[in-house]
Amino acid sequence: MATSDALSKTYFKIRDVAELLDVPASTLRFWEKEFPTLITPYRNPGGTRYYSPADIENIRKIIYLVKERGLKLDAAKAELTHNRAGVEKRFEVIERLKQMREQVNGLLSALNSRR
Repeated sequence: MATSDALSKTYFKIRDVAELLDVPASTLRFWEKEFPTLITPYRNPGGTRYYSPADIENIRKIIYLVKERGLKLDAAKAELTHNRAGVEKRFEVIERLKQMREQVNGLLSALNSRR
């Protein structure tokens, strides 16, 4: 499931978000406590979490900072607090580059299959 296609829904259960982002549900619950201003899922009366597309984008930024850049949680919090615009710009550029890499790899595969 492509990320842009997947984000067409209004709300997502924690299990769906965990699968989409390849992050354990326990990590999402932990990050929800660590980043309360960024991740604010709606909870129904039964306590089930429902994440919005904005929550998912914020989680993707946290994944970028923690897993890809290797920052500790405190450093990731500081980055998002003091340089949120810069983080968002870098994150968007990295995401665009990843998409371009996928396209180039697809083109290379198509060319190689024609040989």
